[in-house]
Amino acid sequence: MPARFLKKRSEKIGLAPGSLVFVGEKKMEKPKVRLINYNNSNLQEIELQIIRESDKFKKIETVTWLNVDGLHDDDLIRDIGNEFELDSLILEDIMNTGQRPKLEEFDNAIFIVAKMLNYDETKDEIISEQLSLVIGENFLLTFQERVGDYFEPVRNRIRKSKGRIRNAGVDYLAYALLDTVVDNYIMSIEKLGEKIEDIEEEIIDNPDPEILEKIQDFKREVNFMRKGIRPAREFILQLSKIDSDLVDDNTIPFLKDLLDLITQAVESVEVYREMLNDQLNIYHTSVSNKMNEVMKILTIFAAIFIPLTFIAGIYGTNFEYFPELGFKYSYFIFWGILITVGLIMLRYFKNKNWL
Repeated sequence: MPARFLKKRSEKIGLAPGSLVFVGEKKMEKPKVRLINYNNSNLQEIELQIIRESDKFKKIETVTWLNVDGLHDDDLIRDIGNEFELDSLILEDIMNTGQRPKLEEFDNAIFIVAKMLNYDETKDEIISEQLSLVIGENFLLTFQERVGDYFEPVRNRIRKSKGRIRNAGVDYLAYALLDTVVDNYIMSIEKLGEKIEDIEEEIIDNPDPEILEKIQDFKREVNFMRKGIRPAREFILQLSKIDSDLVDDNTIPFLKDLLDLITQAVESVEVYREMLNDQLNIYHTSVSNKMNEVMKILTIFAAIFIPLTFIAGIYGTNFEYFPELGFKYSYFIFWGILITVGLIMLRYFKNKNWL
């Protein structure tokens, strides 16, 4: 199973900065390049076979969204970099799927790395995919690890000209994509949170080892989400305060609203992380209490049988002269003494609230 928290970087060791080496898991055989070009009155949507086909869209005053699915083809990434005059460090980070979410400013572009997260209910597992965005003067480049319908709602808004998206620029399109990413954070947290809250009653009623395993699994998934969501808040905060010609002042209020949403996601993750820690403590406390109950019962039985064993030991010795053994009812008297002593001790324990 490939590492989830840290990608292997053995092939990059010793290479110069900007070297194009794919780091991660190959998730599709052949990359797919889709282009959407639009303004408030026209829309064109095509699948590119050669990157140079996008050159004509750079010369017109429209919004060009180029989306690449599949990051393992270094020749393709290099061609895109040459076509859009991207810094080699941007290209290097695009091909490294283990990048930490971040924002970097360059002379001609803003580069953003984010994690797209989805909760797989069948596996009880968070599925992660890296998303890279390059915001240019009149183009937006997005790079995903595989084909999916994550941004299909945004594409439909563009096709149907819903809202302000067809009248706004590249920066608003980038906001719409990031907003979709954060909405999915919230949805994934809600689904995972329902499972976490459901096991709380199970812990109290039946703290068996399976519950402990569930708690540990949920802790791992929450920590995995936390690793992607907390840095996302940092770059969204940075983006909402950015001083760049590539981000219009009219987009800033939307970015601030997005900051509120990502803050809610971060706080929710922290709440569930603390909840799992509390549940783990409750589990250990419940197990400890059950063990104490068992030990209490065993201790009481031991305490009752100590004097009975003492009495039985005396009467079981081989003395030649033992006056009580000459009585006709000695056997029944002996049992009467044992039962009486036992009842007296039980009554004593009861009065002490030990039972």
